[in-house]
Formats: sequence, C-alpha cells, structure tokens
Amino acid sequence: MGYVTFLEKKLQLGGDWGFDPDDLPEFLFGFQRALVEWSLKKGRSALFADCGLGKTPMQLVWADQVAHRERKPVLILTPLAVSYQTLREAEKFGIIAERSQDGSIGAPVVITNYERLEEFDAHRFAGVVCDESSILKNFDGVRRQQITDFMRKLPFRLLCTATAAPNDYVELGTSSEALGELGHMDMLSRFFVSADKSSHGRTHQFRWKIKERQEAFHGRASMWRFKGHAEDPFWRWVCSWARATRRPSDLGFEDDGFVLPPLDENEHLVEARAPREDRLFDLPSQGLHEEREEARRTIEERCQRVAELVDHGEQALVWCQLNDEGDLLTKLIPDAEQVKGADTDEAKERRLMDFAEGNLRVLVTKPKIGAWGLNLQKCAHVTFFPSHSYEQYYQGVRRCWRFGQERQVRVDLITTEGGLGALRNLQRKAAQADRMFSRLVAHMNDALKIEHSNDFTEREEIPAWL
Repeated sequence: MGYVTFLEKKLQLGGDWGFDPDDLPEFLFGFQRALVEWSLKKGRSALFADCGLGKTPMQLVWADQVAHRERKPVLILTPLAVSYQTLREAEKFGIIAERSQDGSIGAPVVITNYERLEEFDAHRFAGVVCDESSILKNFDGVRRQQITDFMRKLPFRLLCTATAAPNDYVELGTSSEALGELGHMDMLSRFFVSADKSSHGRTHQFRWKIKERQEAFHGRASMWRFKGHAEDPFWRWVCSWARATRRPSDLGFEDDGFVLPPLDENEHLVEARAPREDRLFDLPSQGLHEEREEARRTIEERCQRVAELVDHGEQALVWCQLNDEGDLLTKLIPDAEQVKGADTDEAKERRLMDFAEGNLRVLVTKPKIGAWGLNLQKCAHVTFFPSHSYEQYYQGVRRCWRFGQERQVRVDLITTEGGLGALRNLQRKAAQADRMFSRLVAHMNDALKIEHSNDFTEREEIPAWL
C-alpha cells in the first residue's frame, strides 16, 4: 500500500449529503416523523432515543428513504439476535428488507449482525445504520476498526442508541468521529481539560492525578472536566449532529402511549460466609483487585440468593458477570438456560429468541452478550450483580422495562459489603446520564456547527535549493 493510499483510507468523506424526504409513512408517530425528517436532512446524524420509543421503525424508514433516493442499498448493523426482530418489524410495516449473513444483497434494505460485517463491501451501499451504536466500544480493536473503516466513505450514516455516553461525556467523541465530525482527541482538546492539569508544580500534579484516579474509580470524579467556558458550547455542538429524547414531550409532543410502568428496584446485601483471611469483618473493597476477589469469594452466596428470588414460576432475566456465576446459576435454577460466550452465534441467537418469545422461563447470560437491542418485555423480573458499567445495567434493565411493557418491572440488585462501591458508582452514573439528556434537550434548538475540514487554502512553496 502506497503512502497516498494509506492517507486516503484515513480521510472521512466530506460534504453535505442530506435531503428533504418524500412523504413519510403514516405509521410513524409525530415525534418519530420529526426525528426521521431531521436525520435525513442532516445525512449523517445520531438519534439518542430511549428504549421503546421506536428506534427500529425510525431507522427502517430512514434506510428505505436513502436507498430509494440513491438507488443503492443501505446496510443496517445490529447486535446479535436483534437482526431477526428488525426484519420482523420491516415485514410488519411493509418495508422491503432482507436479513443477510453472507454479503448477498437482495433488497433495498439489508440487515445483518455486526459480527458479519466482514462479508460486505462498503462500495455497494449508499449508507449504513448502526443500531445500538454504543456497543461499538465493546468490540476489540480489530472489529471496531473494521466498522469505522466501513463507515468512513459512506455519505449517509445513522447512529441509534439509548446510551450515548454511559460512563462519561467524553465518550460522545466516539459517535462524533464515526459521523465524520470532530475526532475524539479534537473534541477533548476543544472542550475539556485533563483533571490533573495544575499550576502547582510537577509533584503536586502527580499527587493530584493519583487522587483523581482514585475518586474516578469510586464514582466521585471524571478524568476529564469541562473548560471554564466550554460546557454550553459543547452541548450546542453535540446538538448539531444528534437528537436526544427520553419521551415524546422532549420534542414538544404528547406522551400518550409512552408512559413507563413502575420500576421496583431492590438492593439485597448478601453476607459472606467468612471475611477475607486478613480481616475480622468485611469492608467495601478498595480497587478492582479487591472487588474481583470479593466477587469470586462470594459466588455461592450471591447465586443462591438469586435462585431464591426467581423461584416464582414466571419469566426472569438473570444477568451475571463471571462464567462461574452463570454455570452455578444454571445448576441452582432447574429450568434456566444459559447463553455463554463459547456458544456459536447461531446457538446464542436461538436461545435469545426463545426467551424473547416466551419459550424459556429463566435466561442466564452476561450483559455484554445480550443486553443490547432485544425486546424482552414479556419478562418483568430482572436480577443483576452490579458492576461499574452503568451502560450494562441500564441496557440490561431496559430490555424489560420499556415503553410497551404493561406490568410493573422488578429489579433485584444482589451485592455484598465489598461490592457497595460498584453499586454507588452505578447510581452516580445514572444521575450523570440524566443530566446529559437534560442538557441535550435544552440545547436542541440552539445548535452550534463546528466546521471540520481538511481543505488547504495556501499553495506550498518549494525551497530554491531543492
């Protein structure tokens, strides 16, 4: 590969590609129609819409409009097993689409899993939709780079997720870069400053950095903070390429039909049978090493409590973090089935769909396997072992607690004295996510466009001695 070719691969396709859409289908609600119209006029955009607000019909209509205008197909990328649900929605709404696993194209809208992207040629498509786009950061470097390279030269791009920045605002840089806006580091340098910046000397900086890292671990601080003048401009800039909504009223529409049922969250503090060897009694863990040791030491006690909680004869969704937890839970709960990382993609999809359709009573799996995109609202009971990932918790709960759920949803969080730090961190991140959505909604009508161009206006001068 030549150097010019290498640079060309790294460049984003520039230009404005949006258009005024044709008549949009009547099945869209008013707020959905407004979001689809805006995203088509943008050409490359993100929709941060909450679970159950209809991201699937919105992205199907968006893809159908782009495909017909450009006379080229559009690819929809989904998490594992979600492609079946997307295809079912397309059939329901009369949109011509097909599910492809081998790179074949037989319809204007093609649906596949992220894991199958290597089978497809980007040059054959006019656009791409990334469903549950926040999942991108969970892929390894090779897969994430593959997705980025696929999107880089496509004129139309749409990102859809309910958790745009689950851990920190700086994660919005991932979405910005995927859409060809500011790169992640460009965003940081423009709006943020590292928390260890100080004018008190190198030694103080080092101590401050350690203090900030400890507080960040325990959920009390971020490694990046806004520059003094930059918070409002930051949210205005995000609103130039994204729209956020947790309910139709955020966009000025009525909330009729989009009211969530009650959520019953319960914390269960399980006592370890014996404290650590070097302690008389348990204390909250300090650092990931102690947390992991505590989790492994109390697997049996925590799993036994979960088995007691789901012994009620109705469907239950049991999230675990460790393989040993999943194996033990499957043994303790007689009618439970587990989806494991070692299973084939086909086996994972089959069990996930069986649970979604009500054919399994208890499903045991990890959030990173099944917490994105699936509609599991036939189930109204979720159990969770807290970790530091707010995204996994939020997405895991919202598989069941979503618009369209008719029953109260019960969530049981099972932890120990040593795991309280992770639980409090989840609560801190939940409050931060609420603030993020509030700021985005407040600034949606006050967007700030930041031009990002690689154009050069000066002609180079060659020295006389060359």
